[in-house]
Amino acid sequence: MTTEVRVPTLGESVTEATVATWFKKPGDTVAQDEMLCELETDKVTVEVPAPAAGVLADIVANEGDTVGVDALLANISASGDAAAPAPAAAPAPAAAAPEAAGGSTDVMVPTLGESVTEATVSVWFKKVGDTVAQDEMLCELETDKVSVEVPSPAAGVLAEITAAEGSTVEANAKLGVISGSGAAAAPAAAPAAAAAPAAASKDIANAPSAEKAMTEAGLSAANVAGTGRDGRIMKDDVARAVAAAAAAPAPTPAAPRAPVTANDAAREERVKMTRLRQTIAKRLKDSQNTAAMLTTYNEVDMGEVMALRSQYKDQFEKKHGVRLGFMSFFTKACCHALKEVPEVNAEIDGTDIVYKNYVNMGVAAGTPTGLVVPVIRDADAMSFAEIEKAISAKGKLARDGKLSMADMQGGTFTLSNGGVYGSLMSSPILNPPQSGILGMHKIQDRPMAINGEVVIRPMMYLALSYDHRIVDGKGAVTFLVRVKEALEDPRRLLMDL
Repeated sequence: MTTEVRVPTLGESVTEATVATWFKKPGDTVAQDEMLCELETDKVTVEVPAPAAGVLADIVANEGDTVGVDALLANISASGDAAAPAPAAAPAPAAAAPEAAGGSTDVMVPTLGESVTEATVSVWFKKVGDTVAQDEMLCELETDKVSVEVPSPAAGVLAEITAAEGSTVEANAKLGVISGSGAAAAPAAAPAAAAAPAAASKDIANAPSAEKAMTEAGLSAANVAGTGRDGRIMKDDVARAVAAAAAAPAPTPAAPRAPVTANDAAREERVKMTRLRQTIAKRLKDSQNTAAMLTTYNEVDMGEVMALRSQYKDQFEKKHGVRLGFMSFFTKACCHALKEVPEVNAEIDGTDIVYKNYVNMGVAAGTPTGLVVPVIRDADAMSFAEIEKAISAKGKLARDGKLSMADMQGGTFTLSNGGVYGSLMSSPILNPPQSGILGMHKIQDRPMAINGEVVIRPMMYLALSYDHRIVDGKGAVTFLVRVKEALEDPRRLLMDL
């Protein structure tokens, strides 16, 4: 018994469509309502489900063909006797089931996190032919925010590496193959291994109308984000890319390198920027280009905080199991000041100002791979001990490169402590979309005039960078003064003054 697959109703006044993509090929088993192909009209994209379970016997309308309403697209055989595959049929999608033929298992890119669509293969810990245990680390991927380790999905032998070090891979792309039989496949030739899997994964053609539109617009597929199945580029995607290119400001040409002599060039070393460093550079420059950034300064006498810390640090560590540092004092002081000056804890969203009735404190931390900003959530509701424990835990994750996407999202205000590196004065850069960041600096003994006498006091310069679009000078100065007052007399924090 054979069931016909026909073009469905395409909508009012629409009489024909183009077969954009076949997701199955003749001989494939299909389930009822499983998507067989995708049609593209001048208005919408239509997916065609299987009307019955069985085997796709033949394809009548190939990719690129124009078909009318109710036209025959294919036949499904309920008996399982499929016709021989037509030579023009589309190949099977690249993202096949992880379990491959011959007892082998595909190694796939894991979930990278919200809004992250690609990563770079930074290092392979194993080479082709190596025996691996299940869950043993195979390679490490680097996104623009975090590093992701990829464990082996099964025990066996690493038979193939399909994404070489330095390759850019998309979410759910194939990285390699684990052979359960122990027989490793021959390593791929070096040029093939070095090819970007992102390009290889697009082994099914984009919609014909999209290809035509890209040619007319002078765009390459690399400049268009596909929204079709498996990332296929549709006609609407090209239109959006053209509109975005037209709206984008002309890029500022990069300053050319100064001339370098042959002798100097021989002593230089060129290293590709990591994705993290590229993202840091882009975000910092975007911050300067977007926000009306201004910095106001003050200085704080750290004597009272240092005396309080010295008096209670041993008891604090014994009871809470964590050292009492300066960061908890600054976090508490900032949370206190943000209540009085809420615009420093707000952000701009279009023409709206979003005020945050909570404080998620970002704590900037330098790591061997670059600057990261883990977030302490609801810091305004935490005790000194809870803040110190949270900062210690996030700091360890940052140093070990184990921070997750969730650890760095949702911050409303940021602390940056350049003093640990010896900085005496600096202007911190905003962490968008936040409107404020407090820069802490080195504590240094300086002569100060107090009650008509010159005395030596441990002083620290404070710098508040703020977005002048939302924070006025009065608010910024008031915030910094409140932080200064709270640190010079920590009892004010207890009295909520």
